[in-house]
Amino acid sequence: MNPGLNKPTRNEQREAAREKAKAMREQHKKDERRKRFALQAGIIGVIVIAVAAVVFSLVSTSNNQALQATPTNMSFDGGIKIGQDLKAFTATSTPTPDSGKSVPNIQIYLDYQCPVCQAFEVPNASQLESWVKTGAATVEYHPISFLDGRGSPNEYSSRAANAAICVAEHSPDNYFKFNNILFANQPQEGTAGPSNQEIISRASEAGVAVNDTFTSCVNDKVFANWISDTTDKVLSEPIKGTNYSVEGTPYILVNGKPYTWNTGEELVSPARFAQFVQASN
Repeated sequence: MNPGLNKPTRNEQREAAREKAKAMREQHKKDERRKRFALQAGIIGVIVIAVAAVVFSLVSTSNNQALQATPTNMSFDGGIKIGQDLKAFTATSTPTPDSGKSVPNIQIYLDYQCPVCQAFEVPNASQLESWVKTGAATVEYHPISFLDGRGSPNEYSSRAANAAICVAEHSPDNYFKFNNILFANQPQEGTAGPSNQEIISRASEAGVAVNDTFTSCVNDKVFANWISDTTDKVLSEPIKGTNYSVEGTPYILVNGKPYTWNTGEELVSPARFAQFVQASN
């Protein structure tokens, strides 16, 4: 047998080499595509994870801030104090009369869903405004919330309290007017109460500059936990500096002395309350 008979020709060898080289190039291209795809997928995966981590962190931080939010201007044992010209006492403002004389300080513990609170607030609003505006008295408002679920499916008690504290936080000098507007428009017991948007509109009516920050404060119920904790404290501990405890709303003290009434007539009488304030000074 002649061993050279089956030997590939030079042309056949070159063609086989070209085919092998082509196959290797194709395989190399496939390998490179797989590598690029794996690399891109890895990069995308890392980006997705990083973005998800950032979003989770932001959401968690936002939720955590909301859960831990503490108002800065409710600094009078959970209340906001209003002084001369209806200006709020803050870290940078102490609106007291130039005379420096001591004036009656009126503390009012209230629930914005409480009809008895409205019965006191509405007839007394005018004289309270006059006293405070002229520097003849100061008033502290202590909003609490314990009437949710009692005929108010929209939890108006806590929503209104939160909105009031948002005003105290972002526009404190408008608190007195906003307080009056809330009571003048108090929803009937057993109803859902106004929407958050309606409450925000009433804040605007009171002079609050409504912006995204304020709107979010109301809609996100930023101070919900603070309100709950403060309400629990108010209803379980004596009022700071006194031996008295809040047993219901409104609970009113003038210079640390509780204002009481025996009849609805006494409750709604501005003249009777004025006499008590004068006697307490």
